[in-house]
Amino acid sequence: MAVFTPKNILITGAAGFIASHVANRLIRNHPDYKIVVLDKLDYCSNLKNLLPSQSSPNLKFVKGDIGSADLVNYLLITESIDTIMHFAAQTHVDNSFGNSFEFTKNNIYGTHVLLEAGKVTGQIRRFIHASTDEVYGETEEDAIVGNHEASQLLPTNPYSATKAGAEMLVMAYGRSYGLPVITTRANNVYGPNQFPEKLIPKFILLAMRGRPLPIHGDGSNVRSYLYCEDVAEAFEVILHKGEVGHVYNIGTKKERRVIDVARDICKLFSVDPEKSIKFVENRQFNDQRYFVDNQKLKNLGWSERTTWEEGLKKTMDWYMGNPDWWGDVAGASSTSPRKPSLKFLIYGRTGWIGGLLGKLCEKQGIPYEYGRGCLENRSLLFADIQNIRPTHVFNAAGVTGRPNVDWCESHKTETIRANVAGTLTLADVCREHRLLLMNFATGCIFEYDAGHPEGSGIGFKEEDKPNFTGSFYSKTKAMVEELLKEYDNVCTLRVRMPISSDLNNPRNLITKISRYSKVVNIPNSMIVLDELLPISIEMAKRNLRGIWNFTNPGVVSHNEILEMYENYMDPNFKWVNFTLEEQAKVIVAPHSNNEMDASKLKREFPDLLPIKESLIKYVFEPNKKTGYSARGFEI
Repeated sequence: MAVFTPKNILITGAAGFIASHVANRLIRNHPDYKIVVLDKLDYCSNLKNLLPSQSSPNLKFVKGDIGSADLVNYLLITESIDTIMHFAAQTHVDNSFGNSFEFTKNNIYGTHVLLEAGKVTGQIRRFIHASTDEVYGETEEDAIVGNHEASQLLPTNPYSATKAGAEMLVMAYGRSYGLPVITTRANNVYGPNQFPEKLIPKFILLAMRGRPLPIHGDGSNVRSYLYCEDVAEAFEVILHKGEVGHVYNIGTKKERRVIDVARDICKLFSVDPEKSIKFVENRQFNDQRYFVDNQKLKNLGWSERTTWEEGLKKTMDWYMGNPDWWGDVAGASSTSPRKPSLKFLIYGRTGWIGGLLGKLCEKQGIPYEYGRGCLENRSLLFADIQNIRPTHVFNAAGVTGRPNVDWCESHKTETIRANVAGTLTLADVCREHRLLLMNFATGCIFEYDAGHPEGSGIGFKEEDKPNFTGSFYSKTKAMVEELLKEYDNVCTLRVRMPISSDLNNPRNLITKISRYSKVVNIPNSMIVLDELLPISIEMAKRNLRGIWNFTNPGVVSHNEILEMYENYMDPNFKWVNFTLEEQAKVIVAPHSNNEMDASKLKREFPDLLPIKESLIKYVFEPNKKTGYSARGFEI
């Protein structure tokens, strides 16, 4: 039997449970191997898991996401990686029922990035992919022989489906490109360092606190459990003796019902199981049994060394000695699917919309940070994402001009740099990190024409081609919108003439026109930020993409707004109109006037109010109660 000897190994997810035991074992047993750990330090990862190897000169830790192709390729080349051991994944079945898209993104796309990097660099001699026995699906209750490596894959939950999907990619890269792949399928693993969302550490920590042990259904489900050090040894054996192109089950034939696991833990803590065990609602689908045949792995020389009683006692002792290893894990003891955690990275801190987004996040309890990098600087954007680790990125930065878009006519290069180059760079960096970019754009790229005449009620739709080129600002916005169509990770929100309830804000359209000596009177589509900005956050949560006319339905004219202002705010208010021709004499660049079709947004959010109703509800009624005027004094 040929023995493979690696030199430089990349281990993904090695700040997590199983992979940390593998990494520590390899560093301890093979000091001549260089181990590079890549981990994004998700909620179930902890650098303390690598403490046994912290002082080793052959360990290098890199914080990063396997979904970043740039980073993965960079590491393979600069570290001369010849072996990949891929463990990084979302693994908790309960969470997969509530947040399945995250499992697809991490488990399938992340694996694909690694495979492609291995193919492109052409230097990988082993690619070991850690999968799960759950890909086989449920085993018959009366089956005497477990699933062997050639058994059909019949996953039954979103987690195991994504792992099966990743396996198909691994197999395809092995056959199509000759990548030297090996796949493992392991039973349930337990032991020290495991995040307590999993059954055994969860039960131990609950028992330590005198709390009930929750069991899905009636607890009759059967599982096989392997101690972590035995599993780490299995990976060590497969690394050196496993045959390329083969699959290896890592399992035990010793099975236990979940109810018996709970009783064994109660026994260790000397508590009455009848009083300590609590039965809760079952999962949407809970496989009755997983059972695998491990003979193929045994043929390589591996065998299970740790008995159940010994392993459980070691695990309990470790958690008793390290009760705060994972910090606050109250949420891990919940029997409900883990809610997707959100964290927003917002660009445009000094801007009006960017500032309001931050306040909304605070109000909704969503963690957020403002970006520090300039949009044109790719390396700074990359640093922001690596440091902040957002789930979504909002771009409310760009150049609109001060005090208005006329500024852009004399600052064209600055406008291009911010509105085109910066936005495209941000979109590209977000795409590399598999992040959705919520990009605040403009609807000022259209003007009334024969197909969309003023007053007709026929608005421009998302697929219509921009027809307004009167201002340089609008030209740059139309240009970047067209280019962003090539990015499938961007949600473009076309904003027009923003209004808010803050009548003291000089950027508020109402504040502006109430202070102008003369105004034009043309109906336009507009946005009430108080109503629409919370919708932008909801759109991010729904991972909506593509182009959206982000305005309230319908149109309203300047005169109609000022009439509302007069009725609600100041009965003595007066204003004067002038024509477009007269306006053209006092502005540098023409302004866009149009109606936008908001029916797509209305279908997604049926409660969205028409512009006039929204103005009354969100702007004038609240300000009427306070008596605050756009002119900055009490009425």
